[in-house]
Amino acid sequence: MPDQPRAAHPQLFTWEFAADPYPAYAWLREHAPVHRTTLPSGVDAWLVTRYADARQALADARLSKNPAHHSEQAHRSGRVGIPGERQADLMTHLLNIDPPDHTRLRRLVSKAFTPRRVAEFEPRVREITDRLIDSFAGRGEADLIHEFAFPLPIYAICDLLGVPPEDQDDLRDWAGMMIRHTGGKRGGVGRAVKQIRGYLADLIHRKRADLGDDLISGLIRAGDHGEHLTENEAAAMAFILLFAGFETTINLIGNGMYALLRNPDQRALLQGSLARGESGLLATGVEELLRYDGPVELATWRFATAPLTIGGVDIPVGDPVLVVLAAADRDPARFAAENTLDLARADNPHLGFGHGIHYCIGAPLARLEGQYAIGSLLTRLPDVRLAADPAGLRWRGGLIMRGLRDLPISFTPR
Repeated sequence: MPDQPRAAHPQLFTWEFAADPYPAYAWLREHAPVHRTTLPSGVDAWLVTRYADARQALADARLSKNPAHHSEQAHRSGRVGIPGERQADLMTHLLNIDPPDHTRLRRLVSKAFTPRRVAEFEPRVREITDRLIDSFAGRGEADLIHEFAFPLPIYAICDLLGVPPEDQDDLRDWAGMMIRHTGGKRGGVGRAVKQIRGYLADLIHRKRADLGDDLISGLIRAGDHGEHLTENEAAAMAFILLFAGFETTINLIGNGMYALLRNPDQRALLQGSLARGESGLLATGVEELLRYDGPVELATWRFATAPLTIGGVDIPVGDPVLVVLAAADRDPARFAAENTLDLARADNPHLGFGHGIHYCIGAPLARLEGQYAIGSLLTRLPDVRLAADPAGLRWRGGLIMRGLRDLPISFTPR
């Protein structure tokens, strides 16, 4: 019997790919699980797509988060394109540093995300969620991204950081500029970053004279008591927590609700559980939504500081490595029925929040926001339905994050 022809290599990073990357990732897992490709920015990088390889790479100390380890050849060619390089004063944060600086900064910030602190924050998340649903529940229609999934985490993270209520709408506007321009022209992003950077610097100066029980005040106290936290580090930490803390939650809520609206059997199971006052399926369900179509498609940049082998492929020193969380979390070698949404999935060690020392520090807050947001929507708007052709929905085509630009819904006015 003649050999079957090998399937054609899929096109990556197109708009069609952004709408549904999973068939391409399945091809890569089978044919090229550690794959060198040229990214839209012109940078050559390795994509790691299998679950076992992904866990290895995420925990490998030879893969640095510091862009300074990117190969000099890429710098000489001008094909660097590492996000944030032109914003050096905002680069000293948890996503771009290694131990021992990473250990020091993570220890400081982790105090804001203890189980006790997150539990204390729950009433505020409930208040914001209910207020936002109230704002459109009487209309019978809404854009779930712009009217709910976007403002919920931005207001929550502003409260956590200690941004005064009168300033939070400005932060919301600037954050919106960054979201709208993701994957497109960068001018809006640059202006938004400049405004946020200036605001955070001013806020840190103001808080020195009036410390509170918030994260920025905690960072200032640490810097004033021998923890060697510079003002740039404090501003950078506040910036990354603001940005990472809202965009991931937007996508968790948006992608999660879209998956439920497209899987009515699973949605009905969850609504039945909520109607009985049971919370277990909601908790496991959010974990499954993180696996099935999580908010972070690729883990943030890593750079080889020594020769290493991943999945049988040799990675040269200086090469960028991108772990494809979305591909790893649908690896049939680890997850049964990998393309099926199963809210009751018990064995679910997904990589949606990463793995190793860079595991998402805000995961407890993201879980709280995701569970209460999705649970409240399904309870208060029981007949909520998609009000658009799925083929016409637009996806943000950034490299790291993946989420819907809009999600029109309709329902019986309440």
